Amino acid sequence: MIEFSVKLANRPGQLATLSRDLANAGVNIEALAAITSGPEGFVKLVVDNEAAARRVLDDSGVSFEERRIISAVLHDEPGALADMAEALAQTGVNIEAMYLLHSGPEGLHFAVAVDEESATAKIA
Repeated sequence: MIEFSVKLANRPGQLATLSRDLANAGVNIEALAAITSGPEGFVKLVVDNEAAARRVLDDSGVSFEERRIISAVLHDEPGALADMAEALAQTGVNIEAMYLLHSGPEGLHFAVAVDEESATAKIA
C-alpha cells in the first residue's frame, strides 16, 4: 500500500477537483486526511489503484510524494496503539502518518505511513 501526500493551493475547489479527477479515473479513496497551513493545503490519500492515482497526479501537475504503508490490526483496547508505536520506535522506524481505515469485530485496522529510509534499513 502507498500513501500519496499531495500539496494543493488553499482555496475553494481544490479538493473537489482532485477527488473528481481520481473518481473519473476509477480510483476509490480508501483513507484521506487534509489540513491547511497558510496558502497551502496538504492531502494524504490511500487509494485502491495506485498506478491510476499516480497518472492522475502526474497529469494534473500537482506536487506529491509517496510513502509505503504498513497495515496493522490492533485490538480495540487501551494501550494497543501505544504498544505498536513503541515497537516501531524501538526498531528505529518513524511513523509519518496514520489512518484508521475501519473498525470491526477483529479490531482497528490502521494504515501506517513510515519513514522509508528507516523502514528499509530494518527490513533489509
